[in-house]
Amino acid sequence: MKKTIVFIIWFVAVITLNGQTEKKITILHTNDLHSRLIGYAPESAYSPLTVNDDKTVGGFARIAAIIKAEKENNTGTTLVLDAGDFLMGTLFPSLEKETGFQLRLMKTMGYDAIALGNHEYEFGPEWLASVINTSRLNGEIPSLLASNAIFDKKDKKDDALEKLFSDNIIGRKLILTKDGIKIGIFSILGKDAVRVAPKAKPVTFAKQVSFSKKMVKELQNDKCDIIICLSHSGVTKEKNGEWGGEDVELAKAVKGIDLIIGGHTHTKLDQPIMVNGIPIVQTGEFGQFVGRLSLIYSSGKLRVDDYKLIPVDDKIMGDSNINKLIDEQKVRISNEILKPLGMDYNKPAAETDFILEGNDVGDYVNSNIGPLIADAIRYYVNIHNSKGTDISMVAAGMIFDKILPGIQTAPDIFRVMPLGSGNDDFPGYALSRLYVTGRELKSILEILQVAAKSKPEDYCYYSGLRVDYDPEGGLFKKIKKIEIVHSDGIMVNVDYSKKNKSLYSITADSYMLEFIGIIKKMSFGLINVVPKDEAGNKVKDLGTMVIDMDESRDGVQEGKEWLALIEFLGSMKDTNGDGIPDIDKKYAVPIKCFLPVKAR
Repeated sequence: MKKTIVFIIWFVAVITLNGQTEKKITILHTNDLHSRLIGYAPESAYSPLTVNDDKTVGGFARIAAIIKAEKENNTGTTLVLDAGDFLMGTLFPSLEKETGFQLRLMKTMGYDAIALGNHEYEFGPEWLASVINTSRLNGEIPSLLASNAIFDKKDKKDDALEKLFSDNIIGRKLILTKDGIKIGIFSILGKDAVRVAPKAKPVTFAKQVSFSKKMVKELQNDKCDIIICLSHSGVTKEKNGEWGGEDVELAKAVKGIDLIIGGHTHTKLDQPIMVNGIPIVQTGEFGQFVGRLSLIYSSGKLRVDDYKLIPVDDKIMGDSNINKLIDEQKVRISNEILKPLGMDYNKPAAETDFILEGNDVGDYVNSNIGPLIADAIRYYVNIHNSKGTDISMVAAGMIFDKILPGIQTAPDIFRVMPLGSGNDDFPGYALSRLYVTGRELKSILEILQVAAKSKPEDYCYYSGLRVDYDPEGGLFKKIKKIEIVHSDGIMVNVDYSKKNKSLYSITADSYMLEFIGIIKKMSFGLINVVPKDEAGNKVKDLGTMVIDMDESRDGVQEGKEWLALIEFLGSMKDTNGDGIPDIDKKYAVPIKCFLPVKAR
């Protein structure tokens, strides 16, 4: 009897001890939010304070409600983390420099730490520093990480951002002690993310694997029990069906990381990818899901207890306070950005009963939205500038969103082409025009077709162009015939022999046209294109080729792709008589200007 009692006491003690040593940690995570503060699409259908009455997804009011409920109901520790690209993608960032709104909002929502992604550098390091300074001076913000950033000692353009590091406003690491557990967090900007962040210069970034090894060792020396990497790098599905990509390579190469929270590739992972015992998670894009990873820490070891993606949809009753703050900011955007352009945030711009979609992560070849945008640019330039343009083009990588059925407002159209800035106070890359010979035009078409094979973001859509090509043709010998298609439907053959010195105008956003200037590099020296002005003079600075959209006014009035798209849609017929233009049904299917022909 005495032995039995002793055994029971021992057994209870062991159970109690195990219960004390096992600790639960819940990680809520997002990535690539891209300022989708309002649910979509279209925005006009979004109703965050009621449930089961719309089909929109996302929205910060709903995300805030999820975070609040999780923190209230979870046992143990709950952390809320974001893996980067929280900015850029809607009209909201256009006022960030003046208001510093989104970071403060995310702190109010409950975010603990955020990594800086490539799109945070969209307007350069000075702009980013201004946003962060304005944000923190007006309230609290989450901890910010840009761990592998390297600052230029000579160039002053990154000094303001560097000061934020020296002042510990942005960190290389974050150490949190929760429930007796020491958690170390660092971030990396991946190789591809760095490649598509040209505006980050003069900031550069340390090599991801070697830097991560260094950070892991440092955090281990700090006696961290758990090490988390916020990796704006991503994963991709290989041809064999296995997962690959930078985060997979990171997990294979670096020992000591306990969790990789990824971003950049906009990949929806329903379950963690396990590589060498390291879980890799990612939620997709635009706040459609919040990731919930439940971890158990016991006896110095960490294991995955449970994982799920929480849908951010109309089943979630949004947080009314967060929604109120967003509505107030929406009014500022309408007054300060849209009204000077003759628009209103909630005014219908067009409507459609079919989907327009296609970017570099979808079926970009069969896109119907790409040709629509290209047509809109040519229409816009030919109406507003006396010189017009022969050809307009847009790259798949610049298309950020689809247009879903319903009434479209200016914010919905802006989301399609939201990137960049010009020299004015309005968001969007400026439309620019340059001139090339027929032979150079052929070279451009040839090289971009090749480039898109390895980089789908380089796939282009054109307006004003008809091309016969042989898919089986040799290198740079696929183009068989080029015709310029005028607005009246008349087609003019392009002579691309050396003797033809005629010039043809090409219009695209200023970012896209930069690629034409580096075609010699892209073709390994085999092809050279010299961008020219109307008189045939070599253009040394593409910034001088910005198109003036109102020649009656002083200075250059810049055009933007999203403004071109809104104006083009507004020119379409109202087919159902409700006073709102309907998107032409010819765009319900892809319109292709590259027509395959058999090799002769």
